[in-house]
Amino acid sequence: MTNAKTAEIVVCGAGIAGVSAAYQLAVVHRMKNVVIVDPLPPLTLTSDKSTECYRNWWPGPGDDMVRLMNRSIDIMEGLHREAPNRLPMNRRGYMYATATPAGVEAMIANAKEITALGAGDLRVYRKAGDDSQYVSVREHGLFDAPTGADLFLDQSLIRNYFPYVTEDALALIHTRRCGWFAAQQFGMYMFERAIASGVRHISGRVSGVGVEGGGVRSVAVESKEGSQVIATNRFVIAAGPMQKSVGRMIGLELPIVCEPHLKAMFSDHRRVMPRDMGLFIWNDPVTLMWSDEERAALAEDEGTRRLVEEFPAGVHGRPEGDGDVILLQWGYHAGALDEPAYPIQLDPQLPEIAIRGMARALPGMSKYFNQIPKPFIDGGYYARTPENRPLIGPLSVDGAYIIGGFGGFGMQVSCGAGDLLAKHMLDQELPSYAPAFLLSRYEDPKYQEALRQWGLSGQI
Repeated sequence: MTNAKTAEIVVCGAGIAGVSAAYQLAVVHRMKNVVIVDPLPPLTLTSDKSTECYRNWWPGPGDDMVRLMNRSIDIMEGLHREAPNRLPMNRRGYMYATATPAGVEAMIANAKEITALGAGDLRVYRKAGDDSQYVSVREHGLFDAPTGADLFLDQSLIRNYFPYVTEDALALIHTRRCGWFAAQQFGMYMFERAIASGVRHISGRVSGVGVEGGGVRSVAVESKEGSQVIATNRFVIAAGPMQKSVGRMIGLELPIVCEPHLKAMFSDHRRVMPRDMGLFIWNDPVTLMWSDEERAALAEDEGTRRLVEEFPAGVHGRPEGDGDVILLQWGYHAGALDEPAYPIQLDPQLPEIAIRGMARALPGMSKYFNQIPKPFIDGGYYARTPENRPLIGPLSVDGAYIIGGFGGFGMQVSCGAGDLLAKHMLDQELPSYAPAFLLSRYEDPKYQEALRQWGLSGQI
């Protein structure tokens, strides 16, 4: 059957991007007749695969990412104040460490750049006695925590404050407006507030978008109840990994690829990770530790040969919850897809690879070499742009907008992105960082040249 309806705005996708957009439009700006469409329950395709971390620690060029993330964290903290028991959030920070002289120099340069972009002050500790300004996570809460970063360049100080880190770490930086939060609860809170403010949720699939005269005129939806066409002049692509295929419905080819990323969770019953530790990231490539006999045997088999080869930098992990669970993640899986494939392929070797990789940085992890705790593995896709910056704002088709390209930072950027999208849609004054996230940036020859020389992407 066909059931014609109308809407001021149709949002395609009930992941964190679509939920945040609907929340901003309906709750914050009191827009009426907003519809959000998704065949799956809210926050279940990719959003629930997050590591739930946040940071304002982003490299340039420019201060756009730092400013966007600062705005997003401001909104998150506001939500936390509204419902602190339901929406837990901490400021334990991120900790990056390296054991190479080149890594030290890169860390110093990166820290100077990012703090100059607006992440906060940089405090450097080069020898014992320099550390009087350091405030440990035990000494502050969410709202009285330091900003910026504390950079330790003295091994004795690293050992004093972070005794669980390998003794050969030459530098460690503790970035401070960072931590993690109950991202699923934040998302559901915004979703419930949006529904209470009049947003309609349709459990269905957007099957087409009617475009006439260069503008959006309708959205077709398929659901168990049948087909319907919603008359609307404004359409928001918030489809996560599916955003590229949705973009094609309006004749646009979005510069998005989907990278699979997996995480492993298990019981740290030996308490290797302190429960108040921040998210820990090892900045150096890693060769997994094996005995000589193990290494020889693994090298002989094609299926296990990769286990003796060098893995890329970036193994990271953190404690999870109030018990003894920890989370480990490592983006060593090469390759990206033009379109996501489901079910996502899980790597049964991930728990052992991640544990052995993290043991390079946290030697206590070697206690699990002989018996890997029973893990839980899941994963999702990072739907990312070439330089790993989001797409937020109007598209070339009149009335079409996008909020996406959240390559590994969707939960943490969503509040700021929803805020920015709403300002675009309601013709409000835009922050100075708004142009940096438009799709049209790729049409600028100067930006294309900048892409060819782009440095760090900010992806862990």
